[in-house]
Amino acid sequence: MSSATKPVAVVVGATSKWQSDGRNTHLVHGGDIDDSTVPVYARWGVGGAIAQQFAAQGFHVVLTTRRASNAHALQAVIQAAGGDSSIVEMDVSDESSVVNAFAALADAGRVPEVVVYNAGYLEGRDLPADQELLEFVPTEMFDTALHIAARGPFLVAKQVLPVMREQGRGALFFSNNAAALRGRQRKTGQSLYYPRIMMRTLAQVLTEEYSRHGIHIANVTIDGVIDSPGTRLLPMVQNKPELVMNPQKIAETFWYLYEQDPSCWTHEIQITPHVGRVSF
Repeated sequence: MSSATKPVAVVVGATSKWQSDGRNTHLVHGGDIDDSTVPVYARWGVGGAIAQQFAAQGFHVVLTTRRASNAHALQAVIQAAGGDSSIVEMDVSDESSVVNAFAALADAGRVPEVVVYNAGYLEGRDLPADQELLEFVPTEMFDTALHIAARGPFLVAKQVLPVMREQGRGALFFSNNAAALRGRQRKTGQSLYYPRIMMRTLAQVLTEEYSRHGIHIANVTIDGVIDSPGTRLLPMVQNKPELVMNPQKIAETFWYLYEQDPSCWTHEIQITPHVGRVSF
């Protein structure tokens, strides 16, 4: 099958803040780290694993990232395995960037069959222990978290759902975390994840609005620490490796959702390590 005739999967946030040169890796470990011993399915977190999963299934995978250079290594791995991919720069906090990115895909004849929203952020992780309370959180820090966790999904949905509705088919999946389930006090080193609840709510609303049009919407709560170059070096991970989630298996969850028959769609799914404490 030629690239032009392959179904298209768009992974919004295909790279990871925990990859070898990621922002969170730099914050926690002080700089780049060696990922040569890390399996390719774990080098770019969930987004990279999902991209590899769909590419292996015959999709042309669009890797979106703020800077194209972030995804060059991932694209090379996909192509070396016989897959097909392209890179599109997109900042989900910027409406014009989102509009332009999907317009560029349309101009190239790439109509998304499935879109996975996996954009992440680290705002709040550098706040010290004596500034855990909300009163110390800078407003602009909260705004960034809100943009990426809530406004970004809204902007992406506005671009892809009309086209999917016209086609009468499609899938929009949200990669979420346990903070989407209920509000909890932020601990030192954690991001401001309050807006993740809004992402889950948006998925629920879109399920009611768009399922009847043949579009599968699902919120995926990834409840645990995900294997990646940066997380592998964390003391808690090294002490309890059984708590780490395999990105390849997470990606298979998204493929499972995509393959579901319309008579039995799952709209909410939570995955947790078998030895982990399930979040409620």
